[in-house]
Amino acid sequence: MTATSFSPAELAVIRRAFACQIMAAAGITDTRLEAALAAVPRETFLGEPPWQIAEPRGGYRTLAAVNPVYAYQDALFVLAADKGIHNGSPALHARLLAALEPQLGDRVVHVGAGTGYYSAVLAELVGPAGHVYAVEIDDALASRARNALADRNNITVLAADGAQLEKQAADAVYVNFGVARPADVWIEALRPGGRLVMPLGVPGPARRSRGRHSSYGAALRIERRSESFSARWLGPAFFVCATGQLATDADQLDALTAAFTRGGVEFVKSMIWKAVPPIERCWYVSKDWALCYDEV
Repeated sequence: MTATSFSPAELAVIRRAFACQIMAAAGITDTRLEAALAAVPRETFLGEPPWQIAEPRGGYRTLAAVNPVYAYQDALFVLAADKGIHNGSPALHARLLAALEPQLGDRVVHVGAGTGYYSAVLAELVGPAGHVYAVEIDDALASRARNALADRNNITVLAADGAQLEKQAADAVYVNFGVARPADVWIEALRPGGRLVMPLGVPGPARRSRGRHSSYGAALRIERRSESFSARWLGPAFFVCATGQLATDADQLDALTAAFTRGGVEFVKSMIWKAVPPIERCWYVSKDWALCYDEV
């Protein structure tokens, strides 16, 4: 492999151009998010070269050179090939982070943090007065995140199952793996006005040494109102699927698959949480929560 060097000043210009291009690819205008993407060196979070990227039709390709510029493209870099875990698409994450609306001073829980790249972006968005709790179930990835984020005082890395966190008030929860339901603690931790962005997904077939990714998937934004929850579809989203306590039973997955097959998730407007839902007005109903078409 050949190595190519760029000065810190040159890389800063490249990051600024990358951030501008990602905003255009995501179809959004958000000056704070663009500045956050421009501030965080993505190559720091990709591990030791040679780097691999996921190909659109499946499989991985090894990059031919050690070049930090390669990090600044809308590509999925492999973090743990045997588990199918990637540093995901910056354009997709830009859309989801814009919907999360992290504010200066916010307390944010980032579940499925991987090696911490998007945790660092969140830390830029909440500023020194805010705090990000980066949660990663995989011990090796959590250790890498801890090392990569060691110079940031407003991030705490937790090696833990995202469903078993101690409940503490949060302004925002950002989930980066596919689930068939939100964990109780994500919903119950939200302050009034708090936002949850998560990929709702049905696991596809298991692939040998590549993890399981969603066969159906949609990103949702849920917001706590005074006594109810709004919900909004953000677009398709296909993530690696949950393990640990958040792995789901067959009956739940069958019902969710049927809902995706019928279609209509884009018309969801509210979430019913641990209450009796109006079944005829719902896109999906589970035993203790539902997604409905009615406004709140």
